[in-house]
Amino acid sequence: MDSVQAVGPQALPLLEERVARIIDEARQQGATDCEVSVSLEQGLSTTVRQREVETVEFNRDQGFGITLYLGQRKGSASTSADGDEAIRETVAAALAIARHASEDSFAGLPEAQQLADADSLPDLDLWHPWDISPEQAIERALTCEAAAFDFDPRIRNADGTYLSTHQGCRIYGNSRGFIGGYASTRHSLSCVMIAEGEGQMQRDYWYDSGRIGERLADPLSIGRKAAERAVRRLGARPVPTCEVPVLFSAELASGLFGHLLSAIAGGNLYRNASFLEGALGEQLFPQWLSLDERPHLAQALGSASFDSDGLATYSKFFVADGELVSYVLGTYSGRKLGMPSTANAGGVHNVFVTHGDQDQAALIRQMGRGLLVTELMGQGLNLVTGDYSRGAGGYWVENGEIQFPVQEVTIAGNLRDMFRQVLAVGSDLERRGNICTGSVLIERMTVAGS
Repeated sequence: MDSVQAVGPQALPLLEERVARIIDEARQQGATDCEVSVSLEQGLSTTVRQREVETVEFNRDQGFGITLYLGQRKGSASTSADGDEAIRETVAAALAIARHASEDSFAGLPEAQQLADADSLPDLDLWHPWDISPEQAIERALTCEAAAFDFDPRIRNADGTYLSTHQGCRIYGNSRGFIGGYASTRHSLSCVMIAEGEGQMQRDYWYDSGRIGERLADPLSIGRKAAERAVRRLGARPVPTCEVPVLFSAELASGLFGHLLSAIAGGNLYRNASFLEGALGEQLFPQWLSLDERPHLAQALGSASFDSDGLATYSKFFVADGELVSYVLGTYSGRKLGMPSTANAGGVHNVFVTHGDQDQAALIRQMGRGLLVTELMGQGLNLVTGDYSRGAGGYWVENGEIQFPVQEVTIAGNLRDMFRQVLAVGSDLERRGNICTGSVLIERMTVAGS
């Protein structure tokens, strides 16, 4: 096989041809069906700390994931090598696994008529390589950290400023007739700083990420924001145990809706491992709140034209007017549940939460008295029951104004109750990930402190 030298749109035809050859090899060795996923990636990253360069790394990786079926027996194997002999051996290994696997009546590829039309997939404009040299990357990272140190004399230490630029190709194909792929880029700059004062050391961060490196926030602004957040944490203390409203900052609020999406994911549902099993049609949120997926947004970080099964993605609601109207299903989980796939094999793509016109300051005034949460620790979620308990830090609010920073508290509740008690979603939208939401005000949670 010819070696793939470039990463980008120019590599796609050769990778697609390679997938087709792997599928042919699988058929020749006796597989009844086959699917292949290919990733080809390269990137540059640098880390600076205390005004010194810690690391500069260039990586280039490729991988072939091959899943074969013998009837309804399934076997999978992977390799990073792309030679003919390596492919033959990997196909043979997957077949050997399939021969020893148990039959699964739900296993298998989607029907051919369900697959996306590879010739009509939308161009989502995800490929924007950043022409930045290692020297320029180092300079940007050092500039970012220097801005943080210069912001306030109480910034005494740094926990790393990290710049990365990534390019990748994704190809998926199967023996039912679909082979498709696209190239994408992702770039980020993050800064973590440590402030010292009032007998404490406090750590905080800021970052930006996106498809287009030149559009990242200015390194000076990222450094200053990280420093400002760290300094504001000085003097943090616990608060007495109480039940009060809780306001999740936008960058943390996306996690609340991430828990919802996990709870309605097919894998957790058919394993009876979700507190939302059988909840389709239930009123989970206030009527004004909806949650919808927009997979075809140009240049968005979560965009994709097809899912991991080769089905065309499409816009849809998961929650409409507060009601759960769809699960998150791929082909296999849909079959297990007796439902059609929602073209979400591999996850969701650009989820948006209904928001109002109040910014975070307005939500703080609406809250009156309670806790603004800007940091969460631990993994205290029981997805089976919905019980939620996380270590938290943030700011105590009285009379609609921030009074002092808070640390060493735990916030607790049940996600069903928390969802029902959403009072408002702010206009301060978090756009740096796959879930777009503003700050979220919950009517009441337990805050366990001193």
